[in-house]
Parts: sequence; C-alpha cells; structure tokens
Amino acid sequence: MIVADPDRLCPRPQLVRPEWFELDGTWGFAFDDGDRGLADRWFAEAEPFDRTITVPYPPESELSRVHVTEPHAVVWYRREFDAPPIPHGHRLILHFAAVDYAASVWINGNPVGGHQGGQTPFSFDITQALRADGPQVVVLRAEDRPDEGTQPRGKQDWHPEPHDIWYHRTTGIWQPVWAEVVPDLHVRDLHWTPDISRASVVCEGELSVAPAEAVTIRVALRLGDEILAEQSVRVDRRRFRFDVAVPALRHGQDRHRLLWSPENPVLVDAAVELHGAEAPTDTVSSYLGLRDVGVADGRFLLNHLPYFPRMVLEQGYWPQSHLAAPDAVAVRREVELVKELGFTGVRVHQKAEDPRFLYWCDRLGLLVWGETANAYEFAPEAVERLTREWLEILRRDRSHPCIVTWVPVNESWGVPDIAVDRAQAHFARSLYHLTKSVDPSRPVIGNDGWETPEADIVGVHDYAPAGTSLSTRYGDPDAVHDTVTNGRPGGRRLLLDAAAPGRPVMLTEFGGLSFVPAEDEKWFGYSTVTDDEDLVARLEQLVTTVLASPAIAGFCYTQLTDTEQERNGLLTADRTPKVDPARIRAILTRPAAAVPPEELNPFRERT
Repeated sequence: MIVADPDRLCPRPQLVRPEWFELDGTWGFAFDDGDRGLADRWFAEAEPFDRTITVPYPPESELSRVHVTEPHAVVWYRREFDAPPIPHGHRLILHFAAVDYAASVWINGNPVGGHQGGQTPFSFDITQALRADGPQVVVLRAEDRPDEGTQPRGKQDWHPEPHDIWYHRTTGIWQPVWAEVVPDLHVRDLHWTPDISRASVVCEGELSVAPAEAVTIRVALRLGDEILAEQSVRVDRRRFRFDVAVPALRHGQDRHRLLWSPENPVLVDAAVELHGAEAPTDTVSSYLGLRDVGVADGRFLLNHLPYFPRMVLEQGYWPQSHLAAPDAVAVRREVELVKELGFTGVRVHQKAEDPRFLYWCDRLGLLVWGETANAYEFAPEAVERLTREWLEILRRDRSHPCIVTWVPVNESWGVPDIAVDRAQAHFARSLYHLTKSVDPSRPVIGNDGWETPEADIVGVHDYAPAGTSLSTRYGDPDAVHDTVTNGRPGGRRLLLDAAAPGRPVMLTEFGGLSFVPAEDEKWFGYSTVTDDEDLVARLEQLVTTVLASPAIAGFCYTQLTDTEQERNGLLTADRTPKVDPARIRAILTRPAAAVPPEELNPFRERT
C-alpha cells in the first residue's frame, strides 16, 4: 500500500479498489439566496448554473475560482460525466468525501439521497439512475447556514468577516468527489483493531447487502515479503467480525520490529477478498498499524511503554483553499513539516481531517488526537447533530494507527454552561462513554481544556506568557495536583469530577507566541515577541519549563501555522518557517523529566 505518487492516493486510503476515478475539477455552480432551486427544479435544469467552480475547493476560497466570501446559505453544483462500462453483476457507487453541511443529490434528475454533517463521507449506488447513452448529470444542493448555532461549525465564523480565532467559512463540497465500480455484493466498510498482548488483529466490517448464501472472506497480512497472517472465514450475514492471529507478535524479544510508533511507522499491508458461490469476487487493499495506546500511573503509554507526546495544534487551514487542502502534495508536506520541526504529533483542532492526511500520519509516523468541529449552542438538536456526526467520524477513522486519543468537545464549545447545567454535563459525559463503547482501544477526553466531566487524560489549556508562571503551576507533582484540583488557568475549573489518581496531566494548549502586530494589522494572539531571537528564547523558556516537570505527561504547542488573523504559528500561513526549523527541533526534542531516557523504549534507536 506504499503510494509513490500522492496525487493518486485514493480518498478512502484504507479500503481501495483499482476501479476508482475522480470527479473533481470544473462543475457548474449557482447561489440560491432565495432558496428557489427545489421549487424551480434546478436538479433537472442546466440554465440556473451561471457560474463554474473548481471542486473540491469551497466557493469562499481563491482556488475555487468563485472566491465569494460573504455568506450564501444555499449553493448548487452540476457536472456531466461519462460513466465507465459496468459489467454484469456490478454497480457504480458515487462518493462525496465531505460536503458542508446538508446535502441532497440527483442523478439525471432523479433523487438518489441526502446527508447531513459537514465533515464525513457519504455515498450512493447510482446504477439505476444512469442513462443508457450519453453523458450522466450529477447535481448537488448544499445548505450551510452560518447563523445556525446548533450546527457543528468548528472555527468557521458566523460573522461576515473573520474575527478573533474564527476563520472564513467553508461551504459545500470541500473534499474529493469520486466513484468506483464494485460487485453487487462487496465490502462496504472495513476496520482493524490490533491487540498486541493477544497477538491478534480484530477484522470487522460490513457487506453491501446480506448474502443470500454464505460467502468466504479471505484476509492476508504482509510486511513486505513476509506473510504475517492468512485466514479465511465463513460469513452468512451483513456484518462480520473475527480475530486474525498474528503469531510473530508472540515473540516478545522480536515483535518491536512490527510495532508502529512515530519513530518506527511500520505499516502492515492487508488484502481482503470476498468470494461467493456465484457472485463476482471483490478484492480490496487496506493497511493497518500494530500498536497499543493507553494511560497508567500518570503516563501516556505507547506499546505498553511510557511515551511523552510532543504535539502541535494543527488548524488544517490554507489561505487559498480554507479547510480543503490545496492539493494532495500539500497534505503530505504538512506532515513532513511537523516532523521536521521536532514534534511527534498533532492535535487537529475543531476539524475532522481529510483521511489522506491521516494516511500520511500513519505512513510517516505522527500521533494524532482526533477531534471534531463543535456547535456553539446547546439544544436537543445540537446533541443530535454532533452525536450523529461524531459517530460517523469514529466509523471513518478508527482504523488509523496514528490516532491515539479522541476529543469530542473542546473548551466547553456547545456546552457553555457545563459547570452549572446538568444537561450539558450529562451530554459531555455521554460523549465520553459513547466513544469508549464504540472504540475502547484509545483514551478519550470528554471536554479538553477545562470543565472536564470525565476523561482518561486531564488536558489543560494555559497560555501563561512566561516559564516562571508555568513552573509555579506545574513544576512538581504537588503543584500540578493543586492546579488541577483548585486552580483556574483558563478562568474556569479544570475538573467537574473528582481527581482520579493515575490520570496523566498534559498541557494540551500553551504558548501562542506571535510577533508584535503592525499598527493596522488584523491580529489575534496570546503573547508577543519582538523578533526571531526573542521567539526562540521565549519558546525555549516555555518548552524547557514543561519538559522539566516530572508530573506533565505531554504537551501541545499553539500552533503550527499562522491562520487568518491568528498569528501565533511557528510557520507563516504559506508554510514558511519563521525561524530555522533546526533550532526549534533542538528545543522540542530535549529529554522530558516525566519520561526520562531510561524509561524510553529500548528498541527506539535501533528501529
């Protein structure tokens, strides 16, 4: 599954068939400010589409070629395409990787389905709607209302122009549109969960339909030329779940070569074949990482051993394309830049990142904290919307080895009165337990930053401008205990439940250093520095203080890039380093007191 050409990376990199093709590029486009398109049957007409747009860039962005930043709640897309030959016993599936926010789709004027949720994929079997001859027409209507506070929006501004820490909106299609030819009976969903201590991998998934007769699923796991496992399982229902034994994991002195980590991002290639008595064979390519994550004794654990995550806040936003990446090469380069700076992970902030980004984190070795866009208001509708979208994110992303922690809520966004409103506290707590029920293999933080109702890791946001302040609050175990139980670094209580012994405490947002803004500059920051040397000195002071604490188990520095008026990045918005990356790397990679060198993985340097 090693991809030499990132431009040919499938939008769904953990379930790939060879017969897929992109539908990105030039589409017809129209604003529908009067919301007349449905009544006037725009889905069956070409005339209303008076503009063109470059998909998958949102219309607010420069790369879309529309570049209209003021709010437009309803937009329409139209494209003609030639369908490939579809053999007998096969179907054509149309995929949208992400459309913000509510989408409806027509093929040749026929409705094929809809979806709600701005960050997650959806697909339709469009075979029956295809014309026998001539080009096919796909039309999509997207509705994205910036004044709707119960809609998960993340950092998309509700004001006409960006202010403070919020950015230009991303409306409509913002991730790839693609299609594939599949057998009638095919693997629709596929997940991998490694279990290192049991020397096995759980393979689970879903077929497109329940088979009329039992079928066979064959799985082969390979590391290069080495066959790690081969197994065939009889399946007679739509959902399947079975263990795949990996005997090489039983060799305790040799299995380190198989285990995934940022220092050793080894991936196992997986081939899955579905065989039926009369149905065509479905063959898919996938991959997985053999690794284990957890927490114990105040430490974060990777592969059962203490590990000190050194993360950076990643907004996943580009000036020319907003939440969409400019191209596939930029996605890989983002991961490379993070590693060049010396970080071992990213906290993707208020966004469920493109699966291709997660692929490169898997491939190149970068920890990820999986987060989502939050709503701004609390109401039953907000509960329903966020819960549905969060479950879809878990379903899409939980097989990525790079993801080591889940964060469904940040800084009480969408639950602003969580400290006094029992309903809001119940919701955040329920998201913690819901996440653990779907994926018990990873730590979960119910609300990161403060007012945490339940969590496996205590995440603290503290933008102290100097190392002395951080040392006072986190310099030793007693100081950390007092800060967590009695302190208010963000002006709010850190925990809503009792402090549980053994939970790691991490500074999951700190720093935020930015240059002194020009007099007329639109700017937001936490503290300022005067020049390059001052930036390096202050960064060194803050990071050194955190690393010196024996009771801080990891950190996340704010932030990777300047983003709109948030000018506190280590890189500019166009990804240019503000100072020599080698100097930043030298600061970030010093030993941490919480995980001294003698406790590190003894095989790390060897691998």
